Amino acid sequence: MTVYVDDAIWHWKGRKWCHLLADDEAELHRFANRLGIHLLSYQGPPKTTAPHYDITGLERDRALRMGAVACKRAEIVEVFRRVRVPRRADVPRNAARIETAPVRERILT
Repeated sequence: MTVYVDDAIWHWKGRKWCHLLADDEAELHRFANRLGIHLLSYQGPPKTTAPHYDITGLERDRALRMGAVACKRAEIVEVFRRVRVPRRADVPRNAARIETAPVRERILT
């Protein structure tokens, strides 16, 4: 299984962020765990359609040293399309709006 990271270009809370994805959701969680990323940081159904973690640029560097594959924007978009889970028609789009930023901030500090 392959784990992917895109470029850390998204600015938030004074840090640059990127995405961590994998071909298999179980592998994604195993890799994130090895990287030290808490499960509460997971972004997946029903909140989003593509299982992934948002990680900092420093975490990205560690992920690359651990074997993740660096992807440009077009490549990571293709990975997102490949791994996304179809949204259930009976679940409203905003049904799972959960604020996770405070949890993420506590984990990083």
